[in-house]
Amino acid sequence: MESTIRTPDTSSVIVGVDGSEPARRAALWAAGEAVRRGRPLRIVHGADTDGRALYLSAEKVEEVRAAGRALLDETAKAVAAEHPGLLVTTEFSRADAVTSLYRAGGLHGTLVVGNRGLGGFDSLMLGSVGLETAAAARTPVIVVRGVDEAGGRGTVLAAVRDEHDLVCARYAAREAELGKASLRLLHVWNILQSVGSVAPMLDDVDAIADEHASVLEAVTERVHAEFPELAVESDAEKSLSVAGVLVEASRRADLLVMGGRRAPTALGLGRSLGRVPHRVLHHAHCPVLLLPRAGADSGSGS
Repeated sequence: MESTIRTPDTSSVIVGVDGSEPARRAALWAAGEAVRRGRPLRIVHGADTDGRALYLSAEKVEEVRAAGRALLDETAKAVAAEHPGLLVTTEFSRADAVTSLYRAGGLHGTLVVGNRGLGGFDSLMLGSVGLETAAAARTPVIVVRGVDEAGGRGTVLAAVRDEHDLVCARYAAREAELGKASLRLLHVWNILQSVGSVAPMLDDVDAIADEHASVLEAVTERVHAEFPELAVESDAEKSLSVAGVLVEASRRADLLVMGGRRAPTALGLGRSLGRVPHRVLHHAHCPVLLLPRAGADSGSGS
């Protein structure tokens, strides 16, 4: 898994648009990310005309295609107005939105989506396309949310669960360098999950806390060694809600980078997000960059 993840400065940036305002904001945010990386931006619209061919007349199919191409042109013009030097390409796809993004991203592209689309989801919730894209992608996915809140916080936040999240910490460190920001590594451990019950917690909590702190310290030392000029802060917190702590911490970050722990669905078909990434993607106060998580336990649902 690690071999499929390129550092931000060498990854192409692909954003999906569907005509919604969140998708437009995602496109503008993705353009800024492409500028930071020194990479071109590809804007993709998946019209799903192939999937709906049996239900649409030839005239309607042509109408949908014309509307999709017009949307791509309008979005490209909006991006060019804010980033005149950025190389922008557009892609109209007859496939559905998720398939179109996967194909455009290839093996190493970073996919960017808005927090909701045209389906009428509440603004606090992640839309179905964003959720499906984040759940099954094998390359980094950024869900753009919280951009209307106070920006310019100057911090990239990385969620560190264990040593397998060194990839995540490195990626976040590079994002911080590109954005001339500082890096905060945050390790959150659930008290009851760690001890199993309240009774042994009273005797063992200090030892458990030390064990969790050592995990964070090891990752922090590696990041310091590889990024000696970067300002790095690290914190370990205990809580009954890992996701709750990360969501609150996202209020003070420009970007939250975390590993996605994907698990089989209840029926054993496909993959889905674990509980913590799922909640964070729904409620974070800043854009969330989700990386495929390495390690033997990457199929866990937590």
